[in-house]
Amino acid sequence: MNQLVLINYFKKFTIFIFSLLYIIIGIKHFQNPDPFLAIMPEIIPIYLHKFLVYISGFFEIYFGLLILHKEERKFGAWGLIILLFAVFPANIYLFLSESARENFGIAIGSTDPIRQIDTLIRIPFQIPLILCAYWYTIDDPKKWFSYLCIILFFPTIYYFITL
Repeated sequence: MNQLVLINYFKKFTIFIFSLLYIIIGIKHFQNPDPFLAIMPEIIPIYLHKFLVYISGFFEIYFGLLILHKEERKFGAWGLIILLFAVFPANIYLFLSESARENFGIAIGSTDPIRQIDTLIRIPFQIPLILCAYWYTIDDPKKWFSYLCIILFFPTIYYFITL
């Protein structure tokens, strides 16, 4: 099997898995918004919290579906990149705020707050998510970039599955 065929196979595989991940997480925004509300930065007015959780969930589902379709993949991937940047402050807030970590722990059904080190580990995983989404916007990526995205995909998926 030549390298390009193998790269394209892995790219399609990552698209499917990430699509599924975004759709599942998006649905969770509606099924149980509490963990997402717990990490909403205090600087955002409280009356917007639930709306922003629902709208981000909607867009995770929407863009997750779009990346499955070749004709819509670039739009969906750019949407995911923008969304990942938009929700990044919530991850920073979770790291910085003890009350957010306590509320998040309660929201996910734990009697203990999420540990600050766990929130710190979570932050860099935004990078592979953004890089892979960017990979989906490129029709003919450089081989090194494709290999980088494939390599980063596996620990990223492992991390999110083991949460």
